[in-house]
Amino acid sequence: MTKQERLEVEAAAFRNLVSHLSSRKDVQNIDLMNLAGFCRNCLAKWYKNAADDMDISITPDEAREAIYGMPYAEWKAKYQKDATPAQQAAFDQSKQDQA
Repeated sequence: MTKQERLEVEAAAFRNLVSHLSSRKDVQNIDLMNLAGFCRNCLAKWYKNAADDMDISITPDEAREAIYGMPYAEWKAKYQKDATPAQQAAFDQSKQDQA
């Protein structure tokens, strides 16, 4: 695989991940954090960091919109639910386990 082919494959895989997460609005960020250790917000931060590394100007809000497919505030209002006590306990435990 050439360097360019690898770049294109990685970009396609990333687009598929973002598309998949977009189709699964029922999966809350806290669920992703509890199961995988990252969430949509992490992806947005990584996206912004990658742009910064390439001297591409993008704001944090633009990065979140690229991941969420809409402004973050809109996504939160439509899809984000309060964490259940069980979700929060699992999140708190995972943070303790990492310490």
